Amino acid sequence: MTTAQAETGRTVTTNIPARLDRLPWSRWHWTIVIGLGTVWILDGLEVTVVGNIASRLSESGSGLPITSGEITGVAAALYVAGACVGALFWGRLTDKWGRKKLFMITLAVYLAATALTAVSFSSWWFFTFRFLTGFGIGGEYAAINSAIDELIPAKFRGRVDLIINGSFWLGAVGGSLLSIVALNTDFLPKDVGWRLTFALGAVLALVILLVRRHVPESPRWLLIHGRDREAEEIVTSIEERVEAEKGRALERPEGEITIRQRRSVSFVEIARTLFADYRRRSILGFSLFIGQAFLYNAITFGFGAILTTFFDVPTGDTGYYFAVIAVGNFCGPLLLGKLFDTVGRRVMISGTYLLSGLLLFGTAWLFDRGALNATTMTACWCVVLFFASAGASSAYLTVSEVFPMETRAMSIAFFYALGTAAGGISGPLLFADLTGTGKVGDTVLAFQIGAALMCAAGLVAAFLAVRAERRSLEDIAKPLTAAASAVSSRTRSRREREQPGTATA
Repeated sequence: MTTAQAETGRTVTTNIPARLDRLPWSRWHWTIVIGLGTVWILDGLEVTVVGNIASRLSESGSGLPITSGEITGVAAALYVAGACVGALFWGRLTDKWGRKKLFMITLAVYLAATALTAVSFSSWWFFTFRFLTGFGIGGEYAAINSAIDELIPAKFRGRVDLIINGSFWLGAVGGSLLSIVALNTDFLPKDVGWRLTFALGAVLALVILLVRRHVPESPRWLLIHGRDREAEEIVTSIEERVEAEKGRALERPEGEITIRQRRSVSFVEIARTLFADYRRRSILGFSLFIGQAFLYNAITFGFGAILTTFFDVPTGDTGYYFAVIAVGNFCGPLLLGKLFDTVGRRVMISGTYLLSGLLLFGTAWLFDRGALNATTMTACWCVVLFFASAGASSAYLTVSEVFPMETRAMSIAFFYALGTAAGGISGPLLFADLTGTGKVGDTVLAFQIGAALMCAAGLVAAFLAVRAERRSLEDIAKPLTAAASAVSSRTRSRREREQPGTATA
C-alpha cells in the first residue's frame, strides 16, 4: 500500500479489498457469521413470540391490560416504526463512526429494551419498549449488513448474506417453541411465562455482545476514514490466521484502488448518489423492500389469529404450526443461497419474488374455496415462504452491495426504513383489521395484496437487478472517494452508469 499527499487530503493506493476477496473460506469467517449474523435469530424470536402469545397476553390475569388487537396491531406497528427510525438514526452513524462501534451500541440498546419489556406492568410501558426494541434492531440491520458484505469474500457474499438474513427464521422456530411453554399454564402462571420469553431474549443478546468483541472493524471503512495502518494490521492478521489454518500461502491478490481519504459524506452527496447517479438501483431497492415487508410483517404478526379464527386451532397449539413454517422459511435461503452466486442475482431475485407471489395467489384461491384446513394451509405457506424467504433476504443483499462504500449503511437504512414503513407499518394494522372481521373474503384480500406486491417487485428485478455475483464491492459501485477511476467514470452518461451489471462511480 502506498500513500501520497494531495491538496484534498491523503491519497491511498491499496490492494486490501482484493486481499479480502481472494481469501478462502476459513474458521475466521465462521467467527464473523456467528458474531454478526445471530442478531437475526433474536429478531425472529421477538416477532414470533409476540404474535404467538397475543391471545394469552390479552386474557385476564396476564398482568397487562391489553387486547389481542392492540398486540398484533398497535404494538407490532410500533416495533416496526421503531426499527425504521432506528435504521435511519443508526445508519448515518454507522457510515460516520464505523461498523464495529455501532453494532455494539445497537445490540446494547436492544438488550436493555427487551429486558424492560419483560417487566411491563401497563400497556403504555409495553408499547414504549416494543418501540425501543425495534429501534435497536433497526440499527442492527444497517451496521451488520454493512460489516458482513465488507468482510466476506466476493465469491461467498451472496449465499452468506442470504443465510444470515434467513436465520431470522431460526429465531422464529425458537419463538414458536418458547410460546408453547409460555402459554401452558401447567408449567408457568399466566403472568410469568411471557415475561420469561422476553428475558431470555435479553440473555441471548448479552451472549452475542460478548462474542462480538472479537469481530474487527471493517478494513474497507478504515481505509476511507484515514486509518489505513489499522486496516493493514487487521488484514495481515487475518491472512496469517488463514494461512496457518490452510497450511499454504495465499494466492496473490489482483487489483488495486486509489482513494482520497475523508472523514464523512454529506447528506447532499448521499441524496445525489441514490436519486441521481443510481436512480435505477434505488427503484429496485424500494420495490424489493416494499414487496417483502408488506407480506412478511402482515403475515408474521397475524398467522396465529388466522389459525384460531378460521381453523379453531387452540391458542396453545399455534406455535407448532408456526415452527413448521419457520423451518420452511430458513430452508429457502439455506438451499437456494448458493444459486445467487452461481446462476446469478437477476435470475434468482426475480424468480423467487415472482414464484412466491404466484404461489400466494394460489393459496388465497384455495383458502377462498374452503379447500384448506390448518395442516394444508401450513403446507401451502411452507412452499410460498420457501421462495419468499430467499427473495426477501436478497433485498438486504441487494441494497448493501450496489451502492458506494461511503453510503452503504445509510443506503441499507434508507431503503429498509421507507420500504418497511410502507409495508411493515400499514401491513400489520391492515391485516389485523381484515383478519379481525372473521370473514374469509377479507383475509383473502390481504393475501392477494401481498402476492401482487411480491410479483410487481419480481418484475422490477427482472429488468433492473444488478449482476453482482462474484464481483468485488468496488467493482459493483466505485467508492465516492475513488481517485483516478472516479474522475473518468463520472464522464459517462447516466444511462451507462446505471445499466445493471456495469461498474459505476
